[in-house]
Amino acid sequence: MSNSKPNCEIHIGIDVSKKNLDVYILEHDKHFQFSQTETGLSELVETIESFNPALVVLEATGGFESNAASILASSDIPVAIVNPRQVRDFAKATGTLAKTDCLDAKIIAMFGKAIKPNISAIPDETLKHINLLVRRRAQLVYMIGQEKNRLSSSRGFMAESIKKHIAWLKKELENLDKNINDFIKSSPIYKDKVQIFKSTPGCGPVLASSLIAFMPELGKLNRKKIALLAGLAPLNNDSGKFKGKRTVRGGRENIRSILYMATMSAIRFNPPIKKFHERLIAKGKPKKVAITACMRKLLVTLNAMCKTKTEWSFKEQLIRA
Repeated sequence: MSNSKPNCEIHIGIDVSKKNLDVYILEHDKHFQFSQTETGLSELVETIESFNPALVVLEATGGFESNAASILASSDIPVAIVNPRQVRDFAKATGTLAKTDCLDAKIIAMFGKAIKPNISAIPDETLKHINLLVRRRAQLVYMIGQEKNRLSSSRGFMAESIKKHIAWLKKELENLDKNINDFIKSSPIYKDKVQIFKSTPGCGPVLASSLIAFMPELGKLNRKKIALLAGLAPLNNDSGKFKGKRTVRGGRENIRSILYMATMSAIRFNPPIKKFHERLIAKGKPKKVAITACMRKLLVTLNAMCKTKTEWSFKEQLIRA
């Protein structure tokens, strides 16, 4: 465990792949490579601890960064997990077009020094498992959609084969939903959060578990930051005298798609959201803009409820609407 004060001059970037971790110590111009094994991760921590860095930056790479980030954070090493697109844009801005694992790690370290991203909250083992289960659920839903598309243009034996596969996938989805529900119920922390979410009309078990998995920051950030994190905060597009339309972009697409479906339900069955939607439409707002605003309102409401640890109240929410 590193207990000394971090060296504010040292910035480290780690390029993550399935098998290896390429580490670049920016201020010392040193490159190391470690394997994604128990021995390799142990050597990674030992090496990085010897430099006592101000910040270690990794890209989010579909979960391959998880083990390294967790073991570094558990050793009191400041870790930031960043969006790969931001690093790519930074590389283009610096004129770096070549690409190697070592060079990628260097760019990530440079990005960390220049941008100073916030230190990430590394999920615990329970949250990691929930995240994996929810991601698997999304994969099954996607596969069912693909098979249904194929079924529409299939005949005879092929159609029967696809129908059997769809039935099997739906059964797997049903079993997985039960697994997710049972696992969350076994965790006092996440069980209470899900209960708070599900008390809100329009928020069912799928959205509740997805919020746990993909937005652990709920209840910890203010309304503006949580909307921005989800990609639901309207961003200005002005230049000089030109005043462009405000648009939403970026953020976590995986939670937005699920939140969209929940909002469509909330517009029908959640009186404050329904009232808010009707008011926007009456003002002449395009349907897409009105729905996005309702998504933001639903998310902000859930964030406030999570922060105060209170379940949904019809009377209170109707007054706020």
